Amino acid sequence: MLDEFLYRGARHGIEVVGVATDDPTQTFVSRDKRLWQYPHEVHEELMVEQLAQKHGLPVHKERVKTAAFYERYEQQWRPDICISATFGQRIDQRLFSFPRFGFFNLHPCLADRWPSMYAGPNPFQALKDDGHTHTQVAYHAVDDGFDTGKLVAMSERIGFPPNASVIDLHKMTSPLVAKFAFEQTLKLIA
Repeated sequence: MLDEFLYRGARHGIEVVGVATDDPTQTFVSRDKRLWQYPHEVHEELMVEQLAQKHGLPVHKERVKTAAFYERYEQQWRPDICISATFGQRIDQRLFSFPRFGFFNLHPCLADRWPSMYAGPNPFQALKDDGHTHTQVAYHAVDDGFDTGKLVAMSERIGFPPNASVIDLHKMTSPLVAKFAFEQTLKLIA
């Protein structure tokens, strides 16, 4: 996601001003309920942080609901829009109300209804548990609920093999979802 916004964003006047990312060693990211519970490499824990640093972007890996982060977010970063993808902390009203274009999340689900029955911290596993071999991804506003904000757009169907792991699904869908999110963001700010 970050790569897509860094490289395509500049051509469209989009500037990434900061990155908040998970530190899976911290309990506040609910490691046992999220992506980090699955086998992964250390470089996967650091890839977002390292890409941001390579581009000279400030990185925040601590709690986001703190006075220090609110100040950084509102006084230094001052984002016009925020996009969340595979982030392990709940976003509160102070954070999601600040950007003038909104605060949005990307969430794997099916287009059968919104909010999705696959809301929650591990939607790929829930889809697999129910025997699905495809997903879609909702681009939705963040609100006080858990993956319940207003639906903005739903991606096309993304198929996957029945034996794909949750990690496989993240890796398979990430490039498609990044492009989808970028296009939807361009529409929102146009």
